[in-house]
Amino acid sequence: MEPDVAMQLALDEARAAAEHGDVPVGAVVLLNGVVIAARHNERELTGDPTAHAEILAMRDAAAHIGHWRLLDCTLVVTLEPCAMCAGAMVNARLGRLVYGATDPKAGASGSVLDVTNTSALNHQVPVTAGLLADECGEVLRAFFRARR
Repeated sequence: MEPDVAMQLALDEARAAAEHGDVPVGAVVLLNGVVIAARHNERELTGDPTAHAEILAMRDAAAHIGHWRLLDCTLVVTLEPCAMCAGAMVNARLGRLVYGATDPKAGASGSVLDVTNTSALNHQVPVTAGLLADECGEVLRAFFRARR
């Protein structure tokens, strides 16, 4: 599966998050082009501050693989990861990150911070930014418009 097809699945996950009041972010993990995890934000649903789509998807991917190193995995996510998620990607030795919309307030993969690609850390994650950015951004904008 190509990342653009995976991003469509991530967008479906994002819409599922909105259905239960969570910020609509979705994430999919690919291993050799095959989806091994797909999740969405569940902070409101579970009351867990760490229940971001990326964290949940990486947990599921690690369980699927049987270890914590995600070297051969690509994580496709609708919104640029925050510092917590970007740090987890570095710690998981993620093979690649692909994200849609940039987060100008809290992004940590190239916009506000660049946790995924700092030489101060022991692993750098190759990043592709902006895949279906307009569509990913619109899902978020629609969610926040409806809440105003």
